[in-house]
Amino acid sequence: MGKPILLCLILAASMSALAADSKKDVRDVTGCLSQGDSPKEFVLKASDGSSWELKSDSDKVALAEHVGHTVTATGVVSNAAMHNMKEGTKETVKKDSTEHGSLTVTEVKMVSDSCK
Repeated sequence: MGKPILLCLILAASMSALAADSKKDVRDVTGCLSQGDSPKEFVLKASDGSSWELKSDSDKVALAEHVGHTVTATGVVSNAAMHNMKEGTKETVKKDSTEHGSLTVTEVKMVSDSCK
């Protein structure tokens, strides 16, 4: 194996380990919920400027009922390792970058019946 390839593998493993320490696989995100492109897709614009594509694998989480509300969504980050590496790179390159990711929602709580 060539030295450049080995160096890239070591760098990728190091970034992955750092990202895993600073980011969680399960998140609570609070913001305004809106309808996505299809009936089972939703978008959460968080109060910190981040945006999240939400989906639910269960009928127990009624996201459609909360469109237009401020909610706190709890869920699992899709492809967490890759997501964390991407966000870590964005933070390194541009300090004011906002997070964007996908979340499979396991619980949703209404904070307010409107988005302000």
